[in-house]
Amino acid sequence: YRLITLVDKARSGDLLGRIKGVRKKFAQDVGFLPPPVHIRDNLELKPSMYRLTLRGAVVGEGEAFPGMWLAINPGHATQMLPGTKTIDPAFGLPAVWIEDRQREQAQMAGFTVVDCSTVVATHLSHLMQVNATKLLGRVETQALVEHVTKLAPKLIEDVIPKMVGIAAVQKVLQLLLEEGVHIRDMRSIVECLAEHAATVTDPAELARRIRIHLAPAIVQQIYGPTRELDVIALEPELERLVTQALNSPHGAALDPGVADTLTRRAAESAKRQEDLGLPACLLVPDMIRGPMARLLKRAAPRLKVLGHSEIPETHSIRIGSIIGGAA
Repeated sequence: YRLITLVDKARSGDLLGRIKGVRKKFAQDVGFLPPPVHIRDNLELKPSMYRLTLRGAVVGEGEAFPGMWLAINPGHATQMLPGTKTIDPAFGLPAVWIEDRQREQAQMAGFTVVDCSTVVATHLSHLMQVNATKLLGRVETQALVEHVTKLAPKLIEDVIPKMVGIAAVQKVLQLLLEEGVHIRDMRSIVECLAEHAATVTDPAELARRIRIHLAPAIVQQIYGPTRELDVIALEPELERLVTQALNSPHGAALDPGVADTLTRRAAESAKRQEDLGLPACLLVPDMIRGPMARLLKRAAPRLKVLGHSEIPETHSIRIGSIIGGAA
């Protein structure tokens, strides 16, 4: 109940405005407007605690202290601060709740200092990104299709639902979102469906073909405007073993020991890239891109996996590290 002040405009609460901004930014970045966020007081929680739920399931929770500031250590803070130690709820970084009088000291020491509403709004934003697949329901999918209808009515008339139904469109979009692919360019997505939906019905295969269609945008989403892509690669023998196992006609699985080593080293390589300020991206043959992305998702959730055909011809690659060897 202490957090009610954050949404009380009479007491300068600005969380409602922040949440509105989070939803708008999500729509601009990811490509669809998520469902409204509902706020209610829960007397079962501690006074300073908040909980975020999606379809009735808890997806995140944390504590916030109105009137105080969260000093987050991004990894290079030069001193300890007195206060209530905690963990930044959005990104898991060490942090401490401090008084207003300590703000300048914390900033000079290298901490990122944010107010209470920003803590909650940033946590919400992060969880919306992580759960984008679940946020895209039938209503949101229909809204996207209707938007494209206004821009290209004949395209929609020819494709949806004649070639592919709205449920299948939703599934394809969810598969893209599952790997963090933004779906802003719905017109291109529908054009790709028009090209392939007559002969391909599997949503996973349609999503794979759409990824190739959207490759320049996917690469830019990961790397920004640079044309030189610093990537992680598999050592050739390990790549051969993985390719052989994941594409065996007999459905043979990857050896558990190899899988464990692979996921551990992939997570280590991803962290090294991020520590250098570089995107964490693994480049693999097209035939194992999907299975590799699923295999590594839990161990290295921020690691992106690209297939060779998803690299635009205008870009060059540099192998920054090799899993199973040394670059």
